[in-house]
Amino acid sequence: MGEQNAPQILIEAKGISKSFAGVEVLRDVDLALHRGEIHALLGENGAGKSTFAKILAGVHRPTRGTITLNGATVEIQNPLAAQRLGITLIHQEPLSFPDLSVAENLVLGRLAGSPWSNVPWKAIEEEAASLMALLGVDIDVKRPMRGLSIADQQMVEIARALASDSRLIIMDEPTAPLTPKEVETLFTIARRLRDEGRTIIFISHRLEEVRALCDRVTIFRDGNKVATDEITRLTDADIIRLMIGRSLREYLKKQEASIGDVALSVKGLTKAGYFNDISFDIRHGEIVGLGGLVGAGRTDVARALFGIAPADKGEISINGQPVVINDPARAIDHGLAFVPEDRAIAGIFRTLSVEQNITAAVPEKISHVNIINFATEHEIAKSSIAKLSIRLASMRQPIGELSGGNQQKSILARWLLTDPEILILDEPTRGIDIGVKAEFYDMIGELAASGRAILLISSELPELLALCDRVLVMSEGRITADIPRKDATQESIMHAAVPRGLERRAS
Repeated sequence: MGEQNAPQILIEAKGISKSFAGVEVLRDVDLALHRGEIHALLGENGAGKSTFAKILAGVHRPTRGTITLNGATVEIQNPLAAQRLGITLIHQEPLSFPDLSVAENLVLGRLAGSPWSNVPWKAIEEEAASLMALLGVDIDVKRPMRGLSIADQQMVEIARALASDSRLIIMDEPTAPLTPKEVETLFTIARRLRDEGRTIIFISHRLEEVRALCDRVTIFRDGNKVATDEITRLTDADIIRLMIGRSLREYLKKQEASIGDVALSVKGLTKAGYFNDISFDIRHGEIVGLGGLVGAGRTDVARALFGIAPADKGEISINGQPVVINDPARAIDHGLAFVPEDRAIAGIFRTLSVEQNITAAVPEKISHVNIINFATEHEIAKSSIAKLSIRLASMRQPIGELSGGNQQKSILARWLLTDPEILILDEPTRGIDIGVKAEFYDMIGELAASGRAILLISSELPELLALCDRVLVMSEGRITADIPRKDATQESIMHAAVPRGLERRAS
């Protein structure tokens, strides 16, 4: 490749290190980012990727090392300095002033020191509307930020980056709270920005998203940069090995458990418009996977079993005894526990403390005549945190401040306190990093080995193949296959998951 076609470097970090309270969390990182690329940063929690990104964004200052922007050495002392240099950080949950308008939020950084009365609001609102149109989103720029969806708040953050002519946009776990449709909208805009010559750093735990969006990837482990390469040159197995120092085979290793009697039996479970004639058994010590495409009805079945949205007809038996489950309280009484798909909405109480979240399902263990014994609550939560290796600063910190993996561990801890016989896990590892996934796989194996029956809903086929004794497959609200472990392959699962109409059209 000739020099004229070589990638142009926008920003380059050399020897970047960072210590907090004498502990080095980032060591001698060298990384050059090209103009007009989407560059992924991958690594486990604590690997250093977010710390590195925050140094570029002026949130942290490096202990040592240099940064050059457009060939000139720069000192990025704070986020405002970063913004003036054309660097914007978009958080997973965007930071904004909720009672100010969209247009006001767009220009706050640019108005620092300006008299409020001299601001040309009409021109600013016109500029804001123009930016929203450029992004292809329909947001009234005069409305307050309060009440906007997370996806729309992210669009406002991107518009703010465009308004300040940012050349480097850092997206830290931007897709975690988004729906699939919102993710695709975000990706479309990110690609458009790249094609305009802007550089995007994309931090994510989701390898499928990195493959769909990114040009290059840098992998961090234990505060070190271990690799930078084009995403097309690395397999998922390569990435996992670089991230956690173990092979994919070691990472996805099933524990053996003794299979006992039937714990949960479902016969003819039907809910009009959602699923029809669902029948299966799960035995003590058995992990049964539930696979299928989005919209196949898997989560609806789980919600029916747990009494959130009961079925119209059908039979449920536990340990051979017929039961009626018409609400979650009844499900808990019968020994069921449910870790839901969307932890942010249905799993955690975001503003409550970690210990309050963990003990939420067992009020009888921490209170007497409706008076909470805080010492008991503290000790119960402390024991659960130790057992599941939940990483946190304080048990009293809001659970919303924890990483996704530690939030998910806290939800699992909550339900284990109910001592369930049957665990329903709906996408339990979605949106958490590779290392914590490995911990979850070990936990799931240990729970099965202890005799619990587990229904595992997952869209990750390697996860189903590695962990499950059998895989049930749903398509269009029906179970279309029951595949034993020895016969289960990605191809056999996908064949059963594809609606018959689509399969005929494709043949």
